[in-house]
Amino acid sequence: MKDITNAEILKVINETLGNNETPKKTQQLNEAYVLQPKKYSIQTDVLSQKSITASIEDFDDTVKKTNEISAKLDSVDRNSANEKDSEYRELKVAESHNLSDSFLMAAHFDNIADPTSKVMMDSLAYMRLARDFGSFELWQRDFIASGLSARNGYVVTVYNGSLNRFMNLMVDESNVGTLLNCYPIVCLCVKPQVYNRDYLNDRRSYIFAMMKELNWNLVEARVKRADRLAKLLSAPLGEKS
Repeated sequence: MKDITNAEILKVINETLGNNETPKKTQQLNEAYVLQPKKYSIQTDVLSQKSITASIEDFDDTVKKTNEISAKLDSVDRNSANEKDSEYRELKVAESHNLSDSFLMAAHFDNIADPTSKVMMDSLAYMRLARDFGSFELWQRDFIASGLSARNGYVVTVYNGSLNRFMNLMVDESNVGTLLNCYPIVCLCVKPQVYNRDYLNDRRSYIFAMMKELNWNLVEARVKRADRLAKLLSAPLGEKS
């Protein structure tokens, strides 16, 4: 099988982005990545098909923009980078926002719309959330409060590797970088454009409806991964699990 050179890959990306100029020799694809958006077919009675379609289209557009930013970062002038006004800084800020948005929206799509949603009291997810929040009901209350407080973003239950516990975070326009050393467990998008068509400004009713259809089988699998992650993080450096 013929190896594909970096220049050939960059040419394909440029053609995809509508840039038919011949790549310059200085434009080497050494760091760029390309996200592949998952295709979703979401069936639920708590959201209209128009809302679902609009959300999926926005997700696809975010992934496309992220790939465009990745390609641009590969050839941007790093020598002129500075903290006040530089193309490199603008691209890195945009990359951070769009990467978070892409991955969190995918996590949101993955763990919603389960019409048979049911969490078992003897499941690892139930026990871990009850342990770290005092009770499962207290996790629910805190999750709802975080969802009502987030500004145009997400509420995410995460395993925090630094604190070695589960917690709820708001990831929105004011704190996009808070997922450092955190593994998402439950993710719900609370952007107004996601629910306005069906719930107007009643975000609370939207959150209640979505929580009734959380995919707890998937959440359970995420919690099990978080448990393995916790063991790895607690092991001495160099020790194999």
